[in-house]
Order: sequence, then structure tokens, then C-alpha cells
Amino acid sequence: MPVNFLGSPPPNSKPQRKWWSKETVAVVTGSNRGIGFEIARQLAAHGLTVVLTSRDECVGQEATRVLREGGLDVAFHQLDILDPSSIQLFVDWIRQTYEGIHVLVNNAGVNFNVGSDNSVESAHMVVATNYYGTKNMIKAMIPLMRPSAVGARIVNVSSRLGKLNGRRNRIDDLNLRRKLGDLDTLTEELIDGTVATFLQQVDDGTWTSGGWPQTFTDYSVSKLAVNAYTRLMAKTLSDRPEEEKIYVNCYCPGWVKTAMTGWAGNISVEEGADTGVWLALLPDQAVTGKFFAERREVSF
Repeated sequence: MPVNFLGSPPPNSKPQRKWWSKETVAVVTGSNRGIGFEIARQLAAHGLTVVLTSRDECVGQEATRVLREGGLDVAFHQLDILDPSSIQLFVDWIRQTYEGIHVLVNNAGVNFNVGSDNSVESAHMVVATNYYGTKNMIKAMIPLMRPSAVGARIVNVSSRLGKLNGRRNRIDDLNLRRKLGDLDTLTEELIDGTVATFLQQVDDGTWTSGGWPQTFTDYSVSKLAVNAYTRLMAKTLSDRPEEEKIYVNCYCPGWVKTAMTGWAGNISVEEGADTGVWLALLPDQAVTGKFFAERREVSF
């Protein structure tokens, strides 16, 4: 059953106060299907102008057509978040068409394991897409984030599988967990070095004894990196002037019934998109560098 975005907030949550308009531009990556498509649909239904993106132009155009037929104000542009030239073309088009954006939702991601599978055969692609692709988009779009009294927003779709201190699925190295969890020691080099070490161990066949998460290992490591980078960027951007604030958060949509989970999820796509849309539209957005699930903050 579809979730009413404004109708089912968690206990003690503040009611939504509308600050946006048709001139508010939101970009959602990987929005031709699944959670990304639903986030784009919900944002457009709230009255924002939404730009869908997809690596495959044909499927992206089809997704855009479906939403337009529903009366929603959406546009489309091809985007491959692994291709610097594609990102630059997209940036140039955004600048020329809209001058800038107010909301960026980094949803594009991949996972090649289902059920009890835990292959790392595609680890390089998983890390490149989920972490480096997200990082590339954030760096490319920050100069285009529009000044606003309520602040621009970046929402990274992540996963609780990437929690630093999860009970069953975490990095064994306590010292590394402490460094990644401490904003004073957290750096981009540390995050990059962590994923590089994992990929090196994948290549030389030693990853199983490397103390990495045991469930969907490549996906979990990529999302751990996304979570860490979310916190790092929130800290980096916190010094911006009041009218140029950019707030960065991440969230876990849960085990959603989409192609990425082999349709085995137990959460509807509407529910999976809900917290991402909620974060994108929060009125009192002094919230940054946090991790959410089901509209509630959870620990990293």
C-alpha cells in the first residue's frame, strides 16, 4: 500500500512545512526504475521540478514519459556516474537549463549478490559505482547548488549493511573502525585507502581473511564508504556562509522489493523512497552528517 508521505510521520516528528516551489530543482541519479524512480515521482508530486537520470538513455526517456503522462513536471538527461565526460556534459546542461539545483539525491548504485550469495567477482564495479560514483557527483554538483535560506540538500541512498559498528556485519579492525568513526581522524584519504585495501585483497584472494563484513561484502564496504563520506562532506561544508549552506545526509531504504534485491525485499518501493524524500524536503534543515532509516536517526 502506497505511503502517504505527509500522512505517516514517526511519533514526535515535526509536521512538514512547505518551502519549495516549481522553481526548486531536484536531481535524482539512477531514477529510471526502483527506489530512484519512486523518489523522483514523490518529489515531482510535491511540486518540485525533477531531473531524472539514467545511464541508458532509452529506459530513462521511457521512465520520464510515464511520469509526464501522470502530469508531473520532470525532465531527463543521460548520465553515467562512472564517466567524467558524461558528468561534465550533465553539469553543463544543468547550468544552461536551470542555472543550478537545490536537491541532489544520489541513488544510482549496483549490487550483484542475492539471497545467500557473497561473490566479490564484481567488487570493483560495485565500489566504483556506489562510492566513487556518488563522490564524483557530489563534487561535480556542489558548485551548482543554489543559495537558499533553507539550505541546499544532498541525500545519499545507503544501507545499514555499511554500519561501522553493526553487530553482525562490520569491519573486524577496531582501530580502523575508530578512525573512520572519529571526525577528527576521518579523511577522504582514509576512506579511499580502506576501499583500496579491500579491492587489493579481492585481487590477491585474501579478502576472506581480511576482517571485512561477511554479508554482501563488496556492497557493504561500498556503503560503509558512502556513510563515511557523507559525514566528512557534512563537516567540510559546515563552514559555508548562512545563505550558502549545503546539508548532507544518508539513509537506508531497507530491504526493498526491487530488481536490486531480486524482488525478494519485504518493503514496498513507496516505503523505501519515503525517508529519502523526507530528508530532501525537511523544513528545519540544520540536520547534516546524519544517518536515517524510517525517518529516524540511526547510528553509523
